[in-house]
Amino acid sequence: MKKITKLICLVAVGMFLTQAVSAQKFGHINSTMLLSFMPETRMADSTLTQFGADLEGRLKTMGVEYQSKVQEFQNLEASMSGPIRDSKIREITDLEERIAQFQESAQQSIVTKKEETYSPIIEKAQEAIQAVAKEGSYTYIFDTSAGVLLHAAESDDIMNLVKAKLGIQ
Repeated sequence: MKKITKLICLVAVGMFLTQAVSAQKFGHINSTMLLSFMPETRMADSTLTQFGADLEGRLKTMGVEYQSKVQEFQNLEASMSGPIRDSKIREITDLEERIAQFQESAQQSIVTKKEETYSPIIEKAQEAIQAVAKEGSYTYIFDTSAGVLLHAAESDDIMNLVKAKLGIQ
């Protein structure tokens, strides 16, 4: 009798666990692809490209100025007195340092601009994914663009639902 009661309890627990696991709903989405569908991303790409081009233009101007000063120095070096030569060398060295500082500052500026430009877009996509997950009662949503999802036979691709939530065709 005890064995039968234990067996019935085990079967009941097993059925409960099976139902609990099967009640979970899984979905997946490629967030990189989703971002590429969003019109805001194209605008952000354009903004970032223009920002980079402006910095590159400034750097190019500094490079031309540097080359001009070096060329001038090389052409006139033989006729320069010691103090004038030292002054020109300091001028060229200072310009080299400014160029190096500008390059470092420009790289940091691009990183900052990229973060501030794309953050609202990523946040909007995340909000749409969360809304779809809530509306569809999804327990987990996996991001296939991260490359960690090896099998998704029993999960729903929610790309079209999220695109609809964002108003993207």
